[in-house]
Amino acid sequence: MSKIKILVIEDNDDIRESIVEILELAGYEVTEAGNGKEGVEMANANLPDLILCDIMMPELDGYGVLYLLNKNPLTSATPFIFLTAKAERMDMRKGMEMGADDYLVKPFDDVELLNAIESRLSKKEKQEVFYSKSMTQLTHLAAGNAGVKELDKMITERKVRSIRKKQIIYYEGDQVSGIYLVLTGKVKTIKLSEDGRELLTGMYGPDEYFGIPALLLNEPYAETAEALEDTTICQLPKDMLEELLNRYPDVARQFIHILSNNLLDKEEQLLQLAYHSVRKRMAEVLIRLCKLEKQEGQISLRISRDNLAAMAGMATETVSRILSDFKDEGIIERKGSQIGILDYLKLQQMKN
Repeated sequence: MSKIKILVIEDNDDIRESIVEILELAGYEVTEAGNGKEGVEMANANLPDLILCDIMMPELDGYGVLYLLNKNPLTSATPFIFLTAKAERMDMRKGMEMGADDYLVKPFDDVELLNAIESRLSKKEKQEVFYSKSMTQLTHLAAGNAGVKELDKMITERKVRSIRKKQIIYYEGDQVSGIYLVLTGKVKTIKLSEDGRELLTGMYGPDEYFGIPALLLNEPYAETAEALEDTTICQLPKDMLEELLNRYPDVARQFIHILSNNLLDKEEQLLQLAYHSVRKRMAEVLIRLCKLEKQEGQISLRISRDNLAAMAGMATETVSRILSDFKDEGIIERKGSQIGILDYLKLQQMKN
């Protein structure tokens, strides 16, 4: 069985040699580069299974290395871990938005290094499972279409990103970097009012795309995207997508179709906020969440009161009161933060 190949790109000789020694003792096949330019050349020539890369380097920094490797289909899905002495949020956000898988902040010990590597390699092995349904929405709209097949190829060549619960994917006002496909878990998009209250503008589950309006309008993201639970996503970069949309107008039409359906859903939510009672609004929110779960049999929802309040446009105290009423009426059951739906029909037939 061939050894796993790891490329170490680090301009500090002492740090690089120490890392190489640790990895070789752990049984990995290691190649090393002393600067970013040399690292890109070695990655393209040897196609490693994982790359460790410093950020601050002469000639070509770590961001430049990641950018160039992302443009090559043979290296774009390679697990990539940044080595950095800086732990500022903006640095970490920039790297994650570009497609880095993880960060190791110097100084780190042997165990931290090996755990990070083993974790990323394990997730790469599971990557094919995440893609099993990734094309469901577009394939249903344009089965057998050449453009959809190209999009499918683009997705399978991109790496899976693991996003922790409450982690921000992008902020309102960030420059558009592409669109995202949810593979597992859930993502919400929100806007903040002037008084700091959160308005939930969208919720996305497996096989659903978000960030489409910013891409089509070529404008900054108009809302903040945050993981509702531990989630895996795939980012489709702006430049690659624009090239695909120009070559295959049919794919653009399918994204417009998805966007139109999302807009109709938002219009319906606005009508509910304007004309429905708080009980009816809460019932509609629970129905929407049930549809997102795509489960069979009794449905169990895990969502906080704050998120329910943001979706329904009401105070958290009102949410608690209505859920207590629904429980007394036998419509739901509650266990901590979980809501079990006992009578879906009653939710559908809720009077205004």
